[in-house]
Amino acid sequence: MGIPTLISTSTASGASSVDITSGIDSTYDEYMFVMTDIGPATDGGGWEFQVNAAAASGFNETVTTTIFTSQQNEAGTVTELSYATGNDQAQGTAYIDLNSGGTGNDADSSAAGVLHLFSPASTTYVKHFYARTSFHHGSDYAMTSFLGGYINTTSAIDEISFKMHSGNFDGVIQMYGIA
Repeated sequence: MGIPTLISTSTASGASSVDITSGIDSTYDEYMFVMTDIGPATDGGGWEFQVNAAAASGFNETVTTTIFTSQQNEAGTVTELSYATGNDQAQGTAYIDLNSGGTGNDADSSAAGVLHLFSPASTTYVKHFYARTSFHHGSDYAMTSFLGGYINTTSAIDEISFKMHSGNFDGVIQMYGIA
């Protein structure tokens, strides 16, 4: 991995979404989004993202994704690694799940993670991404989701949006360019 350079920091407080609409360009071949203290206003909120191609709107680019999740309850009686088939997209345009299962909104619940987006300025290739998020689900489950996929467009990607599946959220999203 190269050296990360901080480009922007977005702080959400009761926000419905965080849309980063500048700073994604041909300067870097890889962009990294570090998400911390993501706290949904509603229990079980799914954390998601979507992108826009240059000059597009609506955050609805065509994507193919896959996601699997590991989990363990606080008592240590349930441990599981599972493929989340219901959260996959095959050439879909919906927002992309970053945490299968959703984040609780208790005082001890939040989500955090890192999303990597590769060559968003390319006008030759589709755009690949992967993410890893950790979060507290329900009343006593620690979970980690692993996501991978691609954005099926050869147009440059220059905007990204983060939001909960439903409701508002608090949190911090930092965007880095990787040299």
